[in-house]
Amino acid sequence: MPTFIMMLHEDPATFAAMSPDEMQATIAQYMAWGQKMEASGRLRGGQKLKDEGGRRLTARDGKLLVTDGPFAEAKDVIGGFFMIEAASYAEAEALIADCPHLRYGEIELRETDECGA
Repeated sequence: MPTFIMMLHEDPATFAAMSPDEMQATIAQYMAWGQKMEASGRLRGGQKLKDEGGRRLTARDGKLLVTDGPFAEAKDVIGGFFMIEAASYAEAEALIADCPHLRYGEIELRETDECGA
């Protein structure tokens, strides 16, 4: 069955504005959704990404260039990801229609290329 990655795009200010109680309730929503997907046998993995931004790597003239980023002031960052199994984009869309992240940002859905691995 095909595997899809859900990249969770968000505005960092959305979660920064939440009270501790709101944040705990939001975390509980994500955990419940993940548990539901796991129980259905469709969840293949997922993780929240650290807020520190990571690194961007490029190569120029044979040399590796590393820069910090994306930056906290960015309007759109990828805050985490899930990997799910679904027979098609339509089925994947139906499976994630109730994902709590849709209340806080948008989800980029991409099918993985198993042949390219």
